[in-house]
Amino acid sequence: MFRIQTMNKISPVGLETFPRGSYEVAGELPHPDALLVRSADLHNIEIPLSVKAIARAGVGYNNIPVTACSERGIVVFNTPGANANAVKELAITSLLIASRDIVGGMKWGQGIADKGAAVSELVEKEKSRFEGPEIRGKTLGVVGLGAIGVMVANDAAALGMEVIGYDPFLSVDAAWSLSRQVTRAETLEGLLGKADYISLHIPLNETTKGLFDAEKFRLMKKGARIINLARGDLVKEADIIVALQRGKLSRYVTDFPSAALLACPQVITFPHLGASTPEAEDNCAVMAARQLIAFLESGSIRNSVNFPRCQLERHVAHRLLVVNRNIPNMVGQITTILAAENINIMDLVNHHRDEYAYSIIDTGQKVPQIALERIIMVEGIIRIRMLEG
Repeated sequence: MFRIQTMNKISPVGLETFPRGSYEVAGELPHPDALLVRSADLHNIEIPLSVKAIARAGVGYNNIPVTACSERGIVVFNTPGANANAVKELAITSLLIASRDIVGGMKWGQGIADKGAAVSELVEKEKSRFEGPEIRGKTLGVVGLGAIGVMVANDAAALGMEVIGYDPFLSVDAAWSLSRQVTRAETLEGLLGKADYISLHIPLNETTKGLFDAEKFRLMKKGARIINLARGDLVKEADIIVALQRGKLSRYVTDFPSAALLACPQVITFPHLGASTPEAEDNCAVMAARQLIAFLESGSIRNSVNFPRCQLERHVAHRLLVVNRNIPNMVGQITTILAAENINIMDLVNHHRDEYAYSIIDTGQKVPQIALERIIMVEGIIRIRMLEG
């Protein structure tokens, strides 16, 4: 019986994914094997020693103490792509409201609600104040071609836009999904100089924080429009406000509002709505649950934010899982200990990511406790787990 503790209200569709009879799922559980979380902040809580994995039903994982989890051998999962369609639809909406002043027109309309019979005349007289260009035939630059970026690029191309994409780390899966109508830029700077619209779909890290600053804005077309539904800190707020005020940029649409942005008339903001659809919540919960099931039952890792992707089809009853620091001779020491106990290794896969490595070792027989104790004592070993049956 595996125990899953939910740290937030999780979609019932996701919870139903856990097989009945072999999983216990509840908000309060003693000695949980895994945590399932949405927005709950785990930084200031004591994560039980029994926890082997944490799944975030969403993409961002700032609410999880990833470094501390890595030190304890806790695998942290997120759910990239599960909310991609929801974010894509919001990005397409943002393209349209960045073009015509739909928001300004709506606000203006509310202000003449008391004009009675004069409303129709006023509408015809003032409508030109809110006009803007069509997106068809314009150039969209998509920065980041992950699950969301690819969908935005493909749909924009289908709407008749010329689409340029930039992603130096384009995955094979994303490349297969990308429309042939999308042109790939060799450099970010090359994309910025050609695009009428720019949509950001990259993660926030030390490299990308503040990436879009005054220098980048100078490279863009006069009147370009930027859409940022990824992370607010990708853009230097003070720099973009200046660029908007000086007319270098026409519009900035983001779902990461701040007091300064809300005060700038060329900025359109709304709450962080990217994944706020019932379909996205269901998809994220189901994906998170499936990842926990695969990890707990077979040791498979996919979509972890702190450990490498590692999978091995299982054909035998006995499987040893090892988390260790990524240092030389770790696998050799493990296999030497197994050989000393006459344990036959049927299959083995080992992958590393940055400072950590993970091994799946299938054996012909049960590994005796004395061997497990010797393995855990090897310097650099963080955690081991034995699966039977």
